[in-house]
Amino acid sequence: MTCVNVVYLFGIERDTTSLSTMASPFGHTPRPQRVLIIGGCYAGLAAATNLLDLCEGRAPRFAPTSEILKRDVPIDITIVDERDGFYHVIGSPLALASSDYAAKAWVKFSDVPGLQHPSFSFIHGSVEKVDINTKTAVIRRKDSSSPVDQEYDYLIAASGLRRAWPVVPQSLSRNTYLPEAQTHIDSVMNARNGVVVIGGGAVGIEMAAELKLVNPALEVTLIHSRDRLLSSEPLPDDFKDETLSVLRSTGVQVVTGQRVKDISEPDSETVISLTLSNGDIVRTSHVINAISRSVPTTTYLPPSTLDSEGFVKVKPSLHFLNGDDYHLAAGDIALWSGIKRCGAAMHMGGFCAYNIHQHIISQLPPTRPSSPYARRSSDSFNDIPSPAYEPVYKELAEHPAVIGLAIGSTGTSYSPTEGTKSGPEVLKYMFGDDLGFSNCYNYMKLGEAPWSMVEKVATAPTDVPTMDEGAKIEEEEQSTPTLSATSTESPVVEPQTPVDAVGNAEITNFEVLGDEGAGTRKVDIDSIVTEIAQASIANRRHKNIDSGDLDIQPVQVATA
Repeated sequence: MTCVNVVYLFGIERDTTSLSTMASPFGHTPRPQRVLIIGGCYAGLAAATNLLDLCEGRAPRFAPTSEILKRDVPIDITIVDERDGFYHVIGSPLALASSDYAAKAWVKFSDVPGLQHPSFSFIHGSVEKVDINTKTAVIRRKDSSSPVDQEYDYLIAASGLRRAWPVVPQSLSRNTYLPEAQTHIDSVMNARNGVVVIGGGAVGIEMAAELKLVNPALEVTLIHSRDRLLSSEPLPDDFKDETLSVLRSTGVQVVTGQRVKDISEPDSETVISLTLSNGDIVRTSHVINAISRSVPTTTYLPPSTLDSEGFVKVKPSLHFLNGDDYHLAAGDIALWSGIKRCGAAMHMGGFCAYNIHQHIISQLPPTRPSSPYARRSSDSFNDIPSPAYEPVYKELAEHPAVIGLAIGSTGTSYSPTEGTKSGPEVLKYMFGDDLGFSNCYNYMKLGEAPWSMVEKVATAPTDVPTMDEGAKIEEEEQSTPTLSATSTESPVVEPQTPVDAVGNAEITNFEVLGDEGAGTRKVDIDSIVTEIAQASIANRRHKNIDSGDLDIQPVQVATA
């Protein structure tokens, strides 16, 4: 039997079933709202970190200058992921070519400073079923043979797409991922007769280029069945032609308009023969298949919430289509326009956080201080919503076709406003020095401890260190640890030009999150270069940052 709690506030009826309360000195404090996030990559972590900011009465990190309703809301955020850490998916082409980068690309959740907070909990496992009527998820932990039921108040589906090997590693823990990546790296680097990459999409292009960049002496051939690369993407021909030209300039041999009809078993000299549709034979030592189709990981959701291909049907507010205010989807599994990319995923995660927070505070009873001692100097009671407060959801605009590719030491990009661009400066401007890892990591502020935890440390009584201890502390703070293949430390991420990440480009002005107008607000995401440059320059002039800060404030950078 379901118990429905209804309260009457100034004549207004409000259902507070999901907001059970407990006594406090100043009235009633709601119990923590339970938010279940399925997926711990770009969309999931963006949602979690921004929601924590909002529920602590702070502006979200994606819009730090925005005005918000300042009211602390207790929150419990559970993140479920098959992996035991954040894996920079779009860095896979380099992670499977470079041992050093492979070690950097995967950071265990327990080693991410920005996720060390009592409001966060992580489950290493997978969700088998979600009942949206009872708000219950069936979760199977990796270390358990029996699934468990977990209740929630809000759910964000952000589990991304299932990508086949070698597009992404198949390991589910960092300890097994590192040897998996190393085995692949050794195999391609020792390929005496070269490597063939089948598939001329973004993954195939970047993988072929990274292999050639890391090992210039390696013979790399890319074979694509269509006459133009990126044939399945809604991009202009001049961009596709420029991409082909840049790829060939790296030394990669490109064969277009030919389909691979047969792949032989390795002969006595470990040579593999590929037969093309025109009868030509290509001999190689290693074959990388980059044409497998990625599929949404949404089998845990009711079929009524999905389209025929398994994508989650959503409203512009990212709530389930024909659903309620408690279920949202973000990232690659959300049925939305545009090319799948990490910028769009983080953008959606930020919107999910904002919209959930809007609904939570709309359901809370008003808080009024019972005495002068109940008010703190930091409280902003003028910002507390009235009992009749209605949530104002942010809505996505349609995403245009925007893309960026890292092709060896050159980058190519396209947006409707900027057109086609290419060159080393494009690579540096868009991806920094590490295929966008630092851009994403810093933008979500994963390298920084949550503000509430920093404040606790700052106000906690501590013993004054001796001179020797102080010198040791200073020496440790000035040292820069590196992440080796066996290291468990979080990487030190230097701030880079905050733009897009590999092959999944999007620049978004998140300042819209702070708009306090009535109704909803569409977001203009059609700028890709000018806006970023201006924001970056302004930040360098006006902000003192350390190595963990993202060098940008109101503008989003850079795909679950």
